[in-house]
Amino acid sequence: MNTTLSMIALALAGTLAVHAQEPAPDGGQRRGGRQLPPQVVKEFDKDGDGKLSDDEAKAAREAMQARRAEAEKKRLEKYDTDKDGKLSEEETKAMRADLEAKHKALVEKYDADKDGKLSPEEIKAARDAGEEIPQFRPMGGGRGQGGPGGEGRPNRRGGQDGGQGGGEKPAGE
Repeated sequence: MNTTLSMIALALAGTLAVHAQEPAPDGGQRRGGRQLPPQVVKEFDKDGDGKLSDDEAKAAREAMQARRAEAEKKRLEKYDTDKDGKLSEEETKAMRADLEAKHKALVEKYDADKDGKLSPEEIKAARDAGEEIPQFRPMGGGRGQGGPGGEGRPNRRGGQDGGQGGGEKPAGE
């Protein structure tokens, strides 16, 4: 009985491991339960097999961490007016207002189907034209508890922030 259960558990684990490495339907790759965007696979798949090996995934993680650190450095240089190494509530509001204005301008320029948002194809067109696409969620909601438009979750300071955690930087950067 124990042998049978062990065999079933091993078979299930093997099936899940194989499925996690299968390419996603849109050309991305699943890794660790998450789907990698196709552009990440394309950039870091050095052996051209359509998926990331452990070494390729490590290189991708390190590159993304370096990009996030550089983005944080640029954010602080631009918005940390009191130069204390972090963004205050006022500095964060100024940054978000700036990002919202940039996002609105991009939507006005690249929203080909006029649905009020940028589809993946429209984002690609903007990037191909040399635009920098800010990663942010609008204020007053987001993905916090309560869903879109919900109250969010408490931030590290005990306030509400629309699901952004500490509120020091926008999501994805």
